[in-house]
Amino acid sequence: MKPINVLIIDDHPIIADAYKSAMLKVSDTNKDHTFNIKVANDIDTAIYELNNSSTNKIFDIIFLDIKLPKSSDGLLLSGEDLGLEIRRITPKSKIIVATTYNDNYRLNNILKSINPDGFLIKNDISSNELVEAIITVIKNPPHYSKTILQLLRKQVTNDFILDKIDRQLLYELSIGTKMGDLPNVIPLSIGGLERRKRQLKEAFNIAKMDDKTLVEIAKQKGFI
Repeated sequence: MKPINVLIIDDHPIIADAYKSAMLKVSDTNKDHTFNIKVANDIDTAIYELNNSSTNKIFDIIFLDIKLPKSSDGLLLSGEDLGLEIRRITPKSKIIVATTYNDNYRLNNILKSINPDGFLIKNDISSNELVEAIITVIKNPPHYSKTILQLLRKQVTNDFILDKIDRQLLYELSIGTKMGDLPNVIPLSIGGLERRKRQLKEAFNIAKMDDKTLVEIAKQKGFI
């Protein structure tokens, strides 16, 4: 059986080492599973690896951290944006998302936008959990950690999904970009941007609050 090609995308070496250790345990208990592993510690390196993998070395499994700094060109603002790009570049790859976020807004958004084959909350992760996740994703995905299962069991839903423009709008507001300057960086008119901002406030139940409150809530929810 050919080795399983893996790309770990995480800016914390300790987390990457934990994934490697878990894969070593999987190999020790199942000789059919061996792993070729590459690590990218930022979005730019990950995109390079994805675009330069040959046909016979397409990544079978990709570990994806959601809380990543934006790409150098500013087009990908987080690991979530990168996840969508992975789905476009290599749709057959299985994605295991790992995140520190535990807010229902954010988790639902990730579930609906990326639809990961494995979804782990880092605070839930143990060595055994990682081993189980890897085996499940190889054989019969998906694998969800405890917090995600609780979320699904409670059937907590949020039909309002923030798209790339919503997140970019929130990001620009968070760094102090003036509304009058936003059309220079986001392809919408002032009217369209104001409408988006109004919809975001309504989604967060803060319709009558100011932009500062919107940014604070968005940060609490993990959108920026």
